[in-house]
Amino acid sequence: MATDYDAPRRQEDDSDSLDALKRSIPTTPKTGADDENETGEYALADGPDLSDAELDVVVLPPQDNEFTCVECFLVKHRTQFDHESELGPVCKDCAA
Repeated sequence: MATDYDAPRRQEDDSDSLDALKRSIPTTPKTGADDENETGEYALADGPDLSDAELDVVVLPPQDNEFTCVECFLVKHRTQFDHESELGPVCKDCAA
């Protein structure tokens, strides 16, 4: 069925739906701060509780063929080097 978007709307439908929307809005909005008070800490919305999990991460020192960009602070391979600024090396992504 085709819809004529230029046709005037019926007023009685709009008032009924507006009243229904007003009734559905809660009088006291719930904020993120309320969630913290109820649980005592921030909780994940979905999935298991990983607050007590320990992560084993191996941190490697900078390699000879790597540099840290002074613009984005990412460790990049030397092939991503663009130029040396007053502060240090800049990668090709940040130089663009």
